[in-house]
Amino acid sequence: MKSSDQDQLVVGQWVEGIEVPVVNERAVRASAGILFLGGFTAWLWGVITGDLQPMRVFGIVFALEMMLRLFVGTAFTPTLILGTLITRRQRPEWVEARSKLLAWRLGLGMSLVGCLSLGWFGLPAIIAQVICGACLFLIYLEASFGICVGCMAAQRFSRRSPQLCAGDTCTYTPPARGEQHSILRD
Repeated sequence: MKSSDQDQLVVGQWVEGIEVPVVNERAVRASAGILFLGGFTAWLWGVITGDLQPMRVFGIVFALEMMLRLFVGTAFTPTLILGTLITRRQRPEWVEARSKLLAWRLGLGMSLVGCLSLGWFGLPAIIAQVICGACLFLIYLEASFGICVGCMAAQRFSRRSPQLCAGDTCTYTPPARGEQHSILRD
C-alpha cells in the first residue's frame, strides 16, 4: 500500500493489516436503521395525511448524507458517526468500502429523483411515495438483514472481485440443494 494512496480522499478508512479502504459494516447497518426510522416516519406521514413536506425534508437530508459519504468521506457523515458510537462496544466487521459505493450512489440517485418529482417535475405524489418506499425497502433490507442490494450488484458486475464482504458473502458457498450445515448438538 503506497502512502500516496492513503493521502487521497477515499470512501472508508485504512485499517492496519487490510490492503483496501474499509467501512465498519456494523456502523453502516446502524446508520441504515437510523435513516430508515426517519424515512419511514416521513413516508408514513405523507401516506396517511397527504402532507408531503416531511418527505421533502427527509429526501434532502438523505441526499446530503449520501453526498457526504461519496464526496467528502465516511468520517464526516452524521448517521455513520452516530452508528459508530452506538456500535462502539462491538467488534468491527470490516467490509470493502468500494462495494458500498454503488449502494450509496443508488441511494443518492433515488433521493434526487424523489426530491425532483416532488418539486420541479410536479409529478403526482404517488410517484414520489413509490420511489421513497422502494428506497426505504432497500434500507430496511440493509438494516434488518444485512442484505446490501447495491453491494451485491457491485460484487456481481465489478471487474475486480471484492475481498471483504459483509457476512463473508464473497467467499461463502451455501450448501447444495438438499444438503444442510452440520450442527453440533450439546
